[in-house]
Amino acid sequence: MTTHRFVATEWHNVLGTRPAAFTVASGDTVITETLDAWGFDKDAVQRQPGPNPMNGPIFIEGAAPGDALKVEILRMTPNRATGWTRSSLAGNVVDPESVRDLPSRETVTWSIDRQAGTAQLQPPVKGLEHFVLPLEPMIGCFGVAPSMGQAFSTATSAENGGNMDYRGFGPGATVWFPVAVEGALFFLGDCHAVQGDGEIVGTGIETSYEVEVRLTVEKGRKLVWPRGESATEIFSVGNARPLDQALQHATSDMFNWLCTEYGLSKTAASHLMGQVVRYEVGNVYDPAYTMVCKIPKQWLPTK
Repeated sequence: MTTHRFVATEWHNVLGTRPAAFTVASGDTVITETLDAWGFDKDAVQRQPGPNPMNGPIFIEGAAPGDALKVEILRMTPNRATGWTRSSLAGNVVDPESVRDLPSRETVTWSIDRQAGTAQLQPPVKGLEHFVLPLEPMIGCFGVAPSMGQAFSTATSAENGGNMDYRGFGPGATVWFPVAVEGALFFLGDCHAVQGDGEIVGTGIETSYEVEVRLTVEKGRKLVWPRGESATEIFSVGNARPLDQALQHATSDMFNWLCTEYGLSKTAASHLMGQVVRYEVGNVYDPAYTMVCKIPKQWLPTK
């Protein structure tokens, strides 16, 4: 197992079957620096237009259709002292009659104190003079190439991942993606310093990061949707619109996971999910919404 430093020289606004920019063995670790959602790097130089330019694709040796790619998010280190957000709620997250009352959608700057691990509006908005947030880094957009030669915009998401904007995709999390092409072709970018559930202003605090991930092929583990694990929970991710369809995808995947990999009967899985399941909204701004179905590990049977 080797640690590589991948220095991107081109970036992509789609996740698709593209020539590999970098190749690693299964189990290797990759360190790379990402651009922000508009394509600006750590020196505030725009390297690629938005939305959400991705580093990659990274080819993982041995990955083939029907496998799963395990992505362990080991570290995320901010490498810029500023980030940005929008200044208004998105029109689709409020009642239609409330849209006209929303403020104008300006771009505003946040200062990032990398030593203190905090972010603050600059200049502060009246009433939020002391609004200082601890950094909660997360990867907004990542995934693998989809099947059948498709290429999905980094503005949206699907079975292969993409722009899910789920705040649980941070350091310490493990994520699995269904492999649909040789080498998996892994893409990564669009990191946020902080973001509330749903990304309801259309952004998190968008900035650039140095990210360290470990990429491992799990042979024959056929998945349909992305799955993940934290220290305390497992979770299934559904990406679709309308929101109820995203919830159905996530719920169905969790149900199948409990039955196939944890050995529960369909009745037992139903009882367990019915009483201990938790849901989180990943994204309700993009063309496909993201819903996350979670089960605390304390209730899981031993594999």
